[in-house]
Amino acid sequence: MRRPLDLRHVVSPGLRDLIELANTNNFNRVTEQVRDLRGCTSPVNLHGWTITTDSATKKVVRSYRSEDEPSGRLLTTCGNRRASRCPACSRVYAADTYHLIKAGLSGGKNVAETVRDHPRAFVTLTAPSFGPVHNRKTDSRGKTRPCGCGSHHTEDDPALGTPLDPATYDYTGAVLWNAHAGQLWGRFTTYMRRALAEHFGMTQKALNAALRVSFAKVAEYQKRGLVHFHAVIRFDGPDGHTTPPPSWATFDALQVAVGLAVERARLTVESNAIGERVIKWGDRFKVDQISALGDGELTDAKVAGYVAKYATKNAEGAGTVDRTLMCRPCQGRGYVRGPDGFRDLCDDCEGTGQAEPIKALPVQRHVRQMIRTAWDLGNLPEFAELKLWKWAHMLGFRGHFSSKSRAYSTTLGALRDVRRAWRLAQAEAAWARAGLPTDETSLVTTSSWTYLSSGYRPGEELLAAQVRHDVAHTQRLKQEGLLPV
Repeated sequence: MRRPLDLRHVVSPGLRDLIELANTNNFNRVTEQVRDLRGCTSPVNLHGWTITTDSATKKVVRSYRSEDEPSGRLLTTCGNRRASRCPACSRVYAADTYHLIKAGLSGGKNVAETVRDHPRAFVTLTAPSFGPVHNRKTDSRGKTRPCGCGSHHTEDDPALGTPLDPATYDYTGAVLWNAHAGQLWGRFTTYMRRALAEHFGMTQKALNAALRVSFAKVAEYQKRGLVHFHAVIRFDGPDGHTTPPPSWATFDALQVAVGLAVERARLTVESNAIGERVIKWGDRFKVDQISALGDGELTDAKVAGYVAKYATKNAEGAGTVDRTLMCRPCQGRGYVRGPDGFRDLCDDCEGTGQAEPIKALPVQRHVRQMIRTAWDLGNLPEFAELKLWKWAHMLGFRGHFSSKSRAYSTTLGALRDVRRAWRLAQAEAAWARAGLPTDETSLVTTSSWTYLSSGYRPGEELLAAQVRHDVAHTQRLKQEGLLPV
């Protein structure tokens, strides 16, 4: 009989747990389960079962219980799109986004390949100025020009994007712009269609009968803490990507319509506390033609890669935190209802409503002021529907980071279904080799699952760290050309 190991001298809880796992008969299964997660940083822990029976014979042909696992639970990937939270799952999301965007540019994934011949543009829309900031401008020869402060900033200077004079910077306007950026984009698409009808001298009804405008967009944070949008906009025929647009629907017309829509799209915000504010686009915007032959500066692959890269980013590019500051027990209100129905001060946040004090956040002064402004505006009754206290860590932005029109291309759900079908086919092949039935028409599957928690055991975390190292090493070798892509 094997003596139990004396691990009292092992200081690291992770190493102690790993040694205990290694000295069990199920260590290979533990390693396999962690490896299947591909380095996910915070896997979902589930408890439950799945049983597949033959409806004719009532015989159980396949079954799985989490209780049979060494840890008594099933680990699945978290699926988080944010690279700052889970690099492993965000890579899958980025790959799906890449294929979604590229399919809308060059076909595939049930999209006609003729879309590459449709007029297509890569559009960048920015926010207006809310005060002069430190910047790094260059002239036509690429030579750096001095900033307004007189300095020549380096590319990694933390001062870039911060106000030259914080006392006069319009923080309220900046936060409200972020909060309404999604709505402004919706209004932009409406005005672009109107501008097209005006440009062609026809009614909107006639335009819609002859032309469809499809798009996919992604949001990106600038260093000054404001979002801007990158969008792929494409002209289609009335039935979508399967039909070509009319000959008069050219890139030049698209360029004119974008310019008019940028100028005309407006939102008005009124408040007794701040007066009236007009939410509009900045004066700087770009409309670049996407090359149909693949030999221009903007090819299908480059644009798809560019959009996919920003689809997994959050507000960390602006230097803020990637977690909500809302106190969950009191939902940011600062109080909870006691048994008697009266309001009691929330013990977790001491009445501030903040999960962690804003003044203690490890961020720049400029970012902290935007967070504080969003929090303060969120507590005004006229801005209650914006829930700015909930999105203060996002500097007020509460829209979708990526979205598309219905007819642009495939969907993320469809791509996941294909991946799921492939995995099922692999499993069915294994069942067939084992002599188990695979005819789904006669099989009935029932299951019951319960969420337990998220994360690894200390020993499992060490195994996951090794998986992440191996994945990163393999990617590096591929980039250096030492392994096939």
